[in-house]
Amino acid sequence: MTDTSDDAFTLYDLRVECVEITGDPVASYEVGDYFEVHGEELVFPEGQTFSMYALSSLLPLLPAKQRESADNDWMSTDARVAGPDPNVGGIFEITRIGTREFHHGDVSGEDV
Repeated sequence: MTDTSDDAFTLYDLRVECVEITGDPVASYEVGDYFEVHGEELVFPEGQTFSMYALSSLLPLLPAKQRESADNDWMSTDARVAGPDPNVGGIFEITRIGTREFHHGDVSGEDV
């Protein structure tokens, strides 16, 4: 672990929650189901599953949503994401719930 502050960076912790289903509720998630993102870890409540197809529509946005962005950037202002199946109509909300500090050497084998 590196102790120098010049290799530190901060990421937002995220909560991703299904907030709406506008179609046929046949997916393996329900309104209120969620997971959190802590650094590179996806954290699910005990016993809860989550559709890999819905997850595939969310994953590309999560690393960008974890990083600081300009106040008017859509990544800062827009929080809702549609799931991949228009017949289910799952709507997910990505919320920044806190911050966590990391050091480069803790998350990469590459020297700074």
